[in-house]
Amino acid sequence: MSPYLFLVSEYARLAKEGKSFPLGGFPPTKKPEIPAEAPKVLFFAPHPDDETIQGGLALRMLRECKWNVINVAVTQGSKKDRQAGRLQELKGACNYLGFGLEQLAPAGLENVSIKTRSSDPGAWVQMVKIISDILEAHKPQVIFFPHEHDWNGTHIGVHFLLLDAMKSCKNLNCFVVETEFWGQMQSPNLLVEYTANDVADLISATSFHIGEVKRNPYHILIPAWMQDNVRRGAELVGGQGGAAPDFVFAQLYRARKWSNGGLENIYEGGQWLSAKENPETIFAQHKLIAFDLVDIPGMTSFTKKK
Repeated sequence: MSPYLFLVSEYARLAKEGKSFPLGGFPPTKKPEIPAEAPKVLFFAPHPDDETIQGGLALRMLRECKWNVINVAVTQGSKKDRQAGRLQELKGACNYLGFGLEQLAPAGLENVSIKTRSSDPGAWVQMVKIISDILEAHKPQVIFFPHEHDWNGTHIGVHFLLLDAMKSCKNLNCFVVETEFWGQMQSPNLLVEYTANDVADLISATSFHIGEVKRNPYHILIPAWMQDNVRRGAELVGGQGGAAPDFVFAQLYRARKWSNGGLENIYEGGQWLSAKENPETIFAQHKLIAFDLVDIPGMTSFTKKK
């Protein structure tokens, strides 16, 4: 009998068993002491739960770099009868991971989409102003938001909302890390490895979004998604035909820099960040970081194969 039957059967058993696990209510994970002058990381979440599903690198930056990670809740979902409940679930998830939380409006922003951008410029300008005020107030070193083809209308809307807001800011210099979930990126340049503990904490935090995972227990599928990211990232980031990294769980990102009113590449080709390497190495060779990083180990980098 093929040993792969056992492998697949165990995957199926665990996926089914995971549906019976408790949702939320776990005590917060231990948060490191964050220096008052620590760089800020703003994670612009289109919906409550994006901060836990796509926020693995932000979590590593909080824990390993001791940077101040703040989740910015762009919307609280489109169902008005769930917006208050989703906010409470979001507070629990952020508290569990140790993320700060910034709410943009009592019920979050509404109709964040490229349709609004084109058909209701007045409403769009107001939302751009709200985001640009957040950027000006926090002066982040790194911001996270979805890439431009992330399928979901709100995810795509948040992408263009951030671009317009950044263009409206004076003297904004920061790193930009684009995320993916609903739609795959065609040109990621960063593959980030996570430990089993990292992934377990992201799943546990996602389970705080009880109203969402009860209707669709997607939280227990996060490990499988991250395993597939390793398969894709080996060649999308490492180049066609290259050897795969010895990762089990990972996420794909696109890391760039916002400078002089536009996006700039920060390295040639792609990079892998292993669980043993400090996330600061992604940004260490660039001038936005104002402190000494001499003792930080380098990360795997390469130029993509044609």
